[in-house]
Amino acid sequence: MNEFELIRRLTASLPGNNTVVTGPGDDCAVLDLGLPGRLVLFKTDAVVEGIHFTREAAPEKIGHKALGRCLSDVAAMAGEPTAALITLALPPHFDPAFVAAIYDGMNALARRHGVAIVGGETTTNPERILISVALLGVVARDRCVGRSGARAGDAIFVSGELGGSRAGRHLEFEPRLAEARWLAGHFTVHAMIDISDGLAGDLRHLLEAGKVGAELLKSAIPISRAARAQARAESSTQPPLLAALTDGEDFELLFTLAARDAVPLADAWRKAFPGVKLSCIGKITPEPGLRLRDKEGVRPFTGHGYVHFA
Repeated sequence: MNEFELIRRLTASLPGNNTVVTGPGDDCAVLDLGLPGRLVLFKTDAVVEGIHFTREAAPEKIGHKALGRCLSDVAAMAGEPTAALITLALPPHFDPAFVAAIYDGMNALARRHGVAIVGGETTTNPERILISVALLGVVARDRCVGRSGARAGDAIFVSGELGGSRAGRHLEFEPRLAEARWLAGHFTVHAMIDISDGLAGDLRHLLEAGKVGAELLKSAIPISRAARAQARAESSTQPPLLAALTDGEDFELLFTLAARDAVPLADAWRKAFPGVKLSCIGKITPEPGLRLRDKEGVRPFTGHGYVHFA
């Protein structure tokens, strides 16, 4: 049973109440707590030594990643993060200076985005470090973007460049919070997700939620220099395109909107965010499935991103 099969089993009969707008199955839970003009976003995520980072990683970068993953999920719903709780599980003989440096990384990222770290929990964990972050945020009631709105004919966009997480990019990403809020404020975004498990895997989440398919243009997928360098170092055992499609942990925005808005968006984005690449990589189709188009034609793409327990 892989990660997503387990999630489906565990969430099949969860209790709810009248505050829940969106429960399991999106980047954040969405709650209506009666705030004028705003909904509340609620998210938790964890990083585990040996899975998401190694002990050789700079501790400040570990802290950056631990908080940044949750911030990226709030960005995927066009929200604004507000406060976080940190659960820290440590092996018995931990290095206090190393742990303090992890918090330095979290604190620096939190300050940049106006996030208060308001407490948490510490506990013992045999052998390895585990950091779990619970994050609250808010979003305007008319600007919350989920996964399920993609429509046939939509243009598919992605921010930044993809691939190269194994070369270290997964520790250095910047959550696209400002970009996502700007998008929702200036355009009608039909569906959005952040890329944590790989373009191919996360795009499939949008397709399944919207009951649609997609065709990607191979030449339009923005491959990072890190992914190309990684392929050269590994003697092309993984082509750069495959890395961009499946590596994961890019934490870029992947979203769809009406094709008529594609050119105006591209023009406006260049003015608003000149340092952040934006690429139109394909279109939503009524036929289910994910396909790649190149000069030789269109063919199904069956690769997936990272899946726990697979």
